[in-house]
Amino acid sequence: MSKAIIRLVTCGSVDDGKSTLIGRLLVETDSVPDDTIAAARDVRRAGSTVKKGDIDFSLLTDGLEAEREQGITIDVAYRSMQLRNGRRLIIADAPGHEQYTRNMAVAASRADIGLVLVDATRGIRPQTLRHLHICSLMKVSRIAVVVNKLDGVNYSQEVFETIKRDLQPAIDRHGLTDVEFIPVSALSGDNVSVATDKMPWNTGPTLLDYLQHWPEQLDTENAPHLGVQTISRAENFRGVAGTVFGGSFAVNDEVVVLPSKKRARIARISTFDGDLTTAPDLSAVTLVLDPDVDASRGDAIELASNYVEPANRFAAEIVWLGDSELIHSRSYFLINGSTIVPAMVTAIRHVININTGEHESARTLKTNAIAAIELATDAAIALNSYSKNRYSGNFILVDRATMSTVGAGMVTHQLRRSSNITEHHFEIDREIRAKQKSQKPQVIWMTGLSGSGKSTIANALEKQLFANGIHSYVLDGDNLRLGINKDLGFTKEDRAENVRRVSEIAKLMFDAGLVVIVALVSPYKVDRDHARELFAEGDFAEVFIETPAEVCAQRDPKGLYKKAAAGELPNLTGVGQDYEAPTSAELVLDGQAPLEQSVEKLINRFF
Repeated sequence: MSKAIIRLVTCGSVDDGKSTLIGRLLVETDSVPDDTIAAARDVRRAGSTVKKGDIDFSLLTDGLEAEREQGITIDVAYRSMQLRNGRRLIIADAPGHEQYTRNMAVAASRADIGLVLVDATRGIRPQTLRHLHICSLMKVSRIAVVVNKLDGVNYSQEVFETIKRDLQPAIDRHGLTDVEFIPVSALSGDNVSVATDKMPWNTGPTLLDYLQHWPEQLDTENAPHLGVQTISRAENFRGVAGTVFGGSFAVNDEVVVLPSKKRARIARISTFDGDLTTAPDLSAVTLVLDPDVDASRGDAIELASNYVEPANRFAAEIVWLGDSELIHSRSYFLINGSTIVPAMVTAIRHVININTGEHESARTLKTNAIAAIELATDAAIALNSYSKNRYSGNFILVDRATMSTVGAGMVTHQLRRSSNITEHHFEIDREIRAKQKSQKPQVIWMTGLSGSGKSTIANALEKQLFANGIHSYVLDGDNLRLGINKDLGFTKEDRAENVRRVSEIAKLMFDAGLVVIVALVSPYKVDRDHARELFAEGDFAEVFIETPAEVCAQRDPKGLYKKAAAGELPNLTGVGQDYEAPTSAELVLDGQAPLEQSVEKLINRFF
């Protein structure tokens, strides 16, 4: 089955002329309504040099008023163009500014062809290389490098050949084998849809000819994947609804529900327009399974003869899109289709230098960084290799505090350790251990600034619990940094790892039936929330020791504030680093109140 729709992403650095090129291509193929063309003769972008009455082609892809006011492309503009062979071309005009790289990455993830523009008057720029790299990561295997604005260099063949030669190392580095260099002048129209006599040295195709001769692509038929979006119920059936990617399903196919690996047969394929015998690629369907095995939103359906083994450890390549740096060991939401699972980056293998292609070491990722990473998910999920399936092999990372997308990733492969580790369940469990001690285990997590009184209150509370016959243990931040956490500093990523380790230790002690008292600055809400998620509701309590920063500085029991004032301690919480106070703690204690009063409140609230 031939692919009727071709998706093209145009990218490159800002002001390379993407919008003008696409606008002209649309006009010269009669793909723009007459009233839109008329408006492009009257309205002008900020700073436009196009004379009134002439068509400002760049306006034809602007979708936002802000784009016209600022004279730049901000969002991805999608336009449709009918090719002469009857196939339809969907053009994504991606923004060139670095701050909008995330928009370009999204457009490239669905593209068949990448059109990378280079301004002949400026040459190759960092964003050109970044976009070329992202296209290769997103498996956009066919690339047209369009050298624009040749009218600005007198249609020089030497300039064109120099750009071609200088870009070749990056092309070779990314393993791109289907690359065509096309010289054009979008403003004058040379070689866009018609070749002119201004570049007699050019023997290659026009841009339109290149697009027209896109080879027929056959849809893959060997690895269909349906992410369950919802459970559809009616009087006579219950089915799993979603969109088919990467192949097709048919009635009577044996399928597997992932990650549970429960098997069933497709008894019926239902759509809004009626039943089908086959669910083709990109079709939205409801599959009725026999037997009616348990499945829910976020699960995946694949053929029993060819399915991805669920895993919880992956190697991946990622484009970091967040305004804030990646925090090592911090929990994010990993989203693939309808599947959402907590995940953390466990290792940064290397960051890729987009100018040289060299692999550089890094402890964190900054905005627009491209890196190879390892990540772990809290539960096994069915992620494929991106090279095998672009739909079941992609993911995004979402900041759990702001719910903003901070990373776009492509799975390289599953890590072997994912299948080499098996959880063991022992007969003596937490309930039996707790019954032996005649107590209810729980975690009391005390957070506050250094000097707020956490350790002092924790010590007094444990003494009272000991007197009451309750088995407890204090996990103190400083004590842990003398042992298991001695390798950690006080950067954001080290603090996240500190909280992660302490929370896992607390979970083990909780499982032993103990009351665990944690005294830890733990300055970031998202890290404390991740610790909470390890426990069932009612087993974890956050206690905020509220003490003014000036009081903590006056106490200064460890001399930390004195060092911070002298510039010797840049990462002290509340001075060099922010502290995110709890907004919904189970208990707030006044750090200046008498110690006995704080202990009494804790006993009355939790015991």
